[in-house]
Amino acid sequence: MQPDRTPCELFALDRREFLRAVGGSAAAVAAGAVLGNPGAVSAAPTPTSAAETVVGEFYKTLTESQRGVITFPFEHELRSRVNANWHVTKPTIDSDFFTVEQRQLVRDIARNVCSPDGYERLLKQTEFDDGGIGAYSVAVFGTPGQGKFQWELTGRHLTLRADGDSVDKAAFGGPIVYGHGEEDPKDNLYHYQTKQVNELYRALDPKQSAQALVEKAPKEDAVALQGAGKKYPGLPVSELTSDQKTLFETTARMLLAPYRTEDVDEVMAIIKAGGGWDQVCVAFYQQGDLNADKTWDIWRVEGPSFVWHFRGAPHVHAYINIGVKG
Repeated sequence: MQPDRTPCELFALDRREFLRAVGGSAAAVAAGAVLGNPGAVSAAPTPTSAAETVVGEFYKTLTESQRGVITFPFEHELRSRVNANWHVTKPTIDSDFFTVEQRQLVRDIARNVCSPDGYERLLKQTEFDDGGIGAYSVAVFGTPGQGKFQWELTGRHLTLRADGDSVDKAAFGGPIVYGHGEEDPKDNLYHYQTKQVNELYRALDPKQSAQALVEKAPKEDAVALQGAGKKYPGLPVSELTSDQKTLFETTARMLLAPYRTEDVDEVMAIIKAGGGWDQVCVAFYQQGDLNADKTWDIWRVEGPSFVWHFRGAPHVHAYINIGVKG
């Protein structure tokens, strides 16, 4: 932790910081997938990845009575729910329902599904929004070590998953959510993303910016994958110049930097398999312009296999869904 640095200083990642944050292998995969390198590696978390290994340890510590409350069949409807403020189960992590060992294991899982900077940000966000990660809740779907499984962490402005690739061709194990309740952009932990995305907007020519700017945003949780052959809002990345595409790719890597290498690798493999970033559109929304400064606080990156909807006004709710439409 670095308490002497402001949130914006701590989390405003440039390319060099991205390489440090997500690790060399993820960055290499990202670059290869984006640029169409036929030698690019494809990867995804496995049941023996760091986070999933701890999920197995956590599951083994649960008593029968605990399992009756926080474990479910893999296909249970709760696993498909997506919301910016909900509890998948009633017991909170730091309640008497869990042992001290189990509380630490939950934190270890969360740490392992994030990059180091991403985990710091998660701790700051949960502390601000609900007094800490201990006020959040978890569930396990399926049985680790015996087929498909998924661990899920939920609470205010958070849905996070670890599943060892149990959900095929779905990055992060399915849709995830992050956010922050701070309404002042200069103090919001994720406003650095809006600043970076708006750098791309400012690099557009007048015709491009007119196409990219849309009056009204869709519902923030409207992130179902549409697949190929659909029309997406905003400006296609395929219509960017070479320099603009480089800026877009830098921005995309910055967005993914809070997450572990294996999840980033899988995202990039999915994007590559779907035709690359040229299939994606970028939209900025006039709605919700905080401070009327034309730094567009609501934006969306969307294509056949990728949806990243960021609602930055009045505070951050971000919904991400990356995968292959079934």
